[in-house]
Amino acid sequence: MKRIGLLLILSIIMAGQAFAQNYTPLNAPEWPESDTTMYTVGGERHGISFFEQHRFPEVEYTVGEELTFDTYHTVNVMYEWYERWAEQYPDIVDLYEVAKSFEGRPILQMTITNKETGKHTDKPAAYFEGGRHSGEITSSESILWLTKHLLENYGKDPEITELIDTKAIYLRPQNNPDGSNLYLHTAQANRSSVRPHDNDRDGLLDEDAPEDLDGDGIIYSMRKKAGPDEMDEANYIIDPRDPEGRLMKRVLPGKGDWFVYSEGIDNDGDGDYNEDGIGGLDLHRNYAENWRPDVGRELTGRGYTQYGAGDYPLSEPESRSVVMWMLTHPNISVVNSMDTRVPMHLRPPSTSKSEERMYPEDLELYEKYDRLGLEITEYPWAGDVYETYMTRYPTNRVTGDPSRPSPLFGHGPDFGYFYFGSIWYGDELWNNGAMEDYNNDGVYDDYDALQWDLRENEGRGFKPWNTFDHPELGEVEIGGTHPKFFSQNGPPWQLERWAEKQALFNLMMAKELPQITLDEIDVEQTGDDTYKISVSWTNTGNLPVALKQAQLVKIVREDRVQLDFDSELTKGHEDAKLKIITPELYDKTIRAGYTGAGESKKVYFEVQLNGIEGAEGKVKILSTRGGYIEKEIEVGDHLKETNPNPDQVN
Repeated sequence: MKRIGLLLILSIIMAGQAFAQNYTPLNAPEWPESDTTMYTVGGERHGISFFEQHRFPEVEYTVGEELTFDTYHTVNVMYEWYERWAEQYPDIVDLYEVAKSFEGRPILQMTITNKETGKHTDKPAAYFEGGRHSGEITSSESILWLTKHLLENYGKDPEITELIDTKAIYLRPQNNPDGSNLYLHTAQANRSSVRPHDNDRDGLLDEDAPEDLDGDGIIYSMRKKAGPDEMDEANYIIDPRDPEGRLMKRVLPGKGDWFVYSEGIDNDGDGDYNEDGIGGLDLHRNYAENWRPDVGRELTGRGYTQYGAGDYPLSEPESRSVVMWMLTHPNISVVNSMDTRVPMHLRPPSTSKSEERMYPEDLELYEKYDRLGLEITEYPWAGDVYETYMTRYPTNRVTGDPSRPSPLFGHGPDFGYFYFGSIWYGDELWNNGAMEDYNNDGVYDDYDALQWDLRENEGRGFKPWNTFDHPELGEVEIGGTHPKFFSQNGPPWQLERWAEKQALFNLMMAKELPQITLDEIDVEQTGDDTYKISVSWTNTGNLPVALKQAQLVKIVREDRVQLDFDSELTKGHEDAKLKIITPELYDKTIRAGYTGAGESKKVYFEVQLNGIEGAEGKVKILSTRGGYIEKEIEVGDHLKETNPNPDQVN
């Protein structure tokens, strides 16, 4: 086994001493892993699982009387607000635990709909999620903002009131509470699940996590000047665009004179720093559609792999719970499962060009929402992963090679369209502080972020490089951009702007949902004992009840219309007291195809009474994603009483 660094051993000893003293659980029993000084991550790993606990000034750790978006919020604070809202708005809110995370934490979800107007499963629905990637907490804040906005404006804003009366909105603010909790309580910053993962394929799990060497609570960067015998490998230079030497620029090995690492030591002695920290499995590479094996598990050496894919598709409870919610709630037409930090409306496909695999009708809808999204958020990009995202800059900034489309496997948007047949985005919020192209080079990069930080953010996003005596590397400098509240997420005073505009895009898509609306039911007497029942409806939404892809994969059933009478009236076949003559099918169901946006349809039943004067029944319109309608009708004697001339009955 490779050696364990001296600092790692000391950290374990110190962590054990601190853990043994005055153990006070944080919010027990919900989070028994934490106490007031040390934070313990669940799972068995070869490296340390104990970390000093921090309280960042950018984060609210205890719920207050008012929810504001000038600070970030912990998982506990978000959950407390959801519990408050569930008590405050019982007529339109249901709060429930939809799954448990790897560490056993509850994953809470909220349904918002007017319960008096029907069950949420009988209505068109949208699903919005944040927090899948542990450090990308701006996405969770956008879900929190949207939740607050919907609840506080119900009964005040006509469009929101109509939305909640007729639709169901499913909101999941934290799909990875383990990772988010770790991120907001310690200096650590993993990408996704905290399940131990062998990132560097050396047979060890999580053996080389970063260390906060200078004790400031943040894992910054380290830079080291290359020695004479290291010049062939040096791959960074000081960016010449910044004369004060604050920015580092990556170059090809042998063309630089510096090395840059993340702050810490080489615990496993392999020459790499912090390459195998807590977790590493990526929940957004764990979906079933176009899944590929993790690095090292493709046995030919010639096929595609996907870093962070997991042992098998949906191996993780967090991603599995999303997919199972979708498959058991096919009334969902619109989804956004969000991350940070490339400001983009990100959609399928992730493994091919849009025109190669998407139906033209479906692609036209996606492109419509791309355009509307850019108008609402003013992000610089909107489009597919494979081509638009991967080639958003024309050349590779290190090699100079032209950018080319590149596949991403096991990705949520691909599952969302190709498997689930929905409008599914995986939007990215925040922009690393690169608000403007200050030097007009067509690229939003670290230089632009530094300029904005200095001009608008009082320089708080950048830590000056300070000399540090590293136990292995000798003299290094620690500094660079703040990884948590500048690079990966914005400074708190920027939070509401980003949370709001993304939430408004999601709200716009929710307002586009299909909606089957009953137009008219006519009962016409056509003979002594026969009646014609006509049923007409319109899809008043802006989406069809099924995308073409949904029709292909049969995730959505075609719209159906049924008559429902007491079984005592319809039993007996030819001797039945009430016979549905048309349609002639045994199940007496009219299959009406898929109702397009704005389309109206009309169907007819023919009913015959046998020895009875009349009957009461129901018309049912069943649309998987357009909603469920049930309307009572009467056939027979009441018509004769109110209309002496049966030929004029309508």
